[in-house]
Amino acid sequence: MKTTGQFLSPTRQAEILPFETAPRPIVGFACDYPSGLSSGFHSHPRAQLLYAISGVMRVETQASNYVVPPTTALFLPAGAQHAVNMDGPVAMRELFLREDAATRVGGEPKVIAVSGLLREVIVAACAEPVEWEPHGRGHHLAELALDEIARATPLPLGLPLPRDVRLRRVVSALRERPHDQRSLEEWGEVANASSRTLARMFRAETGLSFRQWRQQARLTEALSALTMGAQPAKAASIAGFESIPAFGAAFRVFFGITPGQARLLHPGARRQ
Repeated sequence: MKTTGQFLSPTRQAEILPFETAPRPIVGFACDYPSGLSSGFHSHPRAQLLYAISGVMRVETQASNYVVPPTTALFLPAGAQHAVNMDGPVAMRELFLREDAATRVGGEPKVIAVSGLLREVIVAACAEPVEWEPHGRGHHLAELALDEIARATPLPLGLPLPRDVRLRRVVSALRERPHDQRSLEEWGEVANASSRTLARMFRAETGLSFRQWRQQARLTEALSALTMGAQPAKAASIAGFESIPAFGAAFRVFFGITPGQARLLHPGARRQ
């Protein structure tokens, strides 16, 4: 593991090393982390599937920010610089993929929906030894995991991050206060740029209009709040909605589940 920024302890690095170098195509790594823990930016020599059976992870890469609740998992290719922040207590169940296995599921970062089957396969893989029997249960779990990951539905949970310093000022402020109602013209004063310039740059650097980016940022923050047990009314307020039904409709279109279903994913859920 290579680290930059915040330091990962030697103990944690030593714990992960056998999983990063195992001769098997897939190995599972299980660890529970306290609320507020941040890894700092680092990378792994192997691709990984980041999943938590409870709790919410916020994962930031050089290009995007991801919110990863227990219904989803994040695939990251080998060498991808990223930082993981625990939004509440997190029970992580992670898969490390050897290069030949990773090529079977894609080469780009993506958030995928985790089916009930994939969840159980991940949990079972994490219970296997690092060097599982090549022709035994571990082999079948690995093959099933790869097939499920490849078939899983990609989800729009990656929020693209702009590179321009002026846009970063706006983005940082909105991530702190997603319900902020200021117009693009008003944000222009914060960024020291015209609203026309901001609009053009948002589209060029994120592929989204300012309105689309802000809506996605708000909904992902609302999702995080719901999975931590917040009431739908509170989540609607975070997302800038005055109408709870309107919030529910927008939430369901974007995530495929209702706010009530998202709230059932809070960290008090069953852990393994």
